[in-house]
Amino acid sequence: MPEDKPQPPQQQPWENGWAPDTTRAPGTRRLWLAGVLAISTIAACVTAIAVTKKESDEASPMTKSASPGPGATLPGLISFATPSTPGARTPGKAGDPTATTTAPTPTASTGDASPTASAEPTKSSDSSGGSPSTSKPSTTWTSIRSVNYPDRYWHVSGGLVKLDTVTSSGARQNATFKRVKGLADASCYSFATADGTYLRHREFVPRAESDDGSTLFEQDATFCPRTSASASGAVMLESVNYPGRFLRHKNFQLRLDPYQNTDLYRADSTFRLVDGLS
Repeated sequence: MPEDKPQPPQQQPWENGWAPDTTRAPGTRRLWLAGVLAISTIAACVTAIAVTKKESDEASPMTKSASPGPGATLPGLISFATPSTPGARTPGKAGDPTATTTAPTPTASTGDASPTASAEPTKSSDSSGGSPSTSKPSTTWTSIRSVNYPDRYWHVSGGLVKLDTVTSSGARQNATFKRVKGLADASCYSFATADGTYLRHREFVPRAESDDGSTLFEQDATFCPRTSASASGAVMLESVNYPGRFLRHKNFQLRLDPYQNTDLYRADSTFRLVDGLS
């Protein structure tokens, strides 16, 4: 008889009684776990992209807001005051024709001056005593008469300007000046003689000299009228390059002296611009 060979046992359980599942291919559990992990990763990425896009959309209106206009200060920046415009002049500085003097208003008199209340001199554009104006003076022939010595006029004698009585035709001619726009400031005055010289101060003494074309000459020959508050039509004449110094007569000779708060100074430095004598 042929011998029966033993066959390996089928579906033999393990020692713990568990038998392997032969209905599915080996490794499918791992593939399933890998697929779940991949799907979770993709879902997380999609969620992150959606959240980022939403935040960007919410922030976009800020970038579309109107840009700040000129002078606006952005948040977080320090704002500084705008510096003042360079070149502004200081009142009272030499060479400034617009500087105002702190001197009280000169008081006119026809004799000995009497004490009166003082006030600040104001600018004048003419000798009529009208309202102050910044219009340029017109060219006109003028004589300058003293207020406290009304029979005396500015008179060129020996190259200097004196306060004299004038009777002869020659004296009247030398006491008549062409009042023109100021050489250094058109809102002020310059005084020219009949022979073409100008009245200018040198060493604070007015004299008649020819124009040398220099800036110094133009300033020395320019005087700004300041209206006398106590006498209609009377003016004081202030130097354009020495603010605070006015033309006044002393011992009947014209000088450019600093303002003094005295009745005598105010009377000596107040004049009337009248029609030319010649």
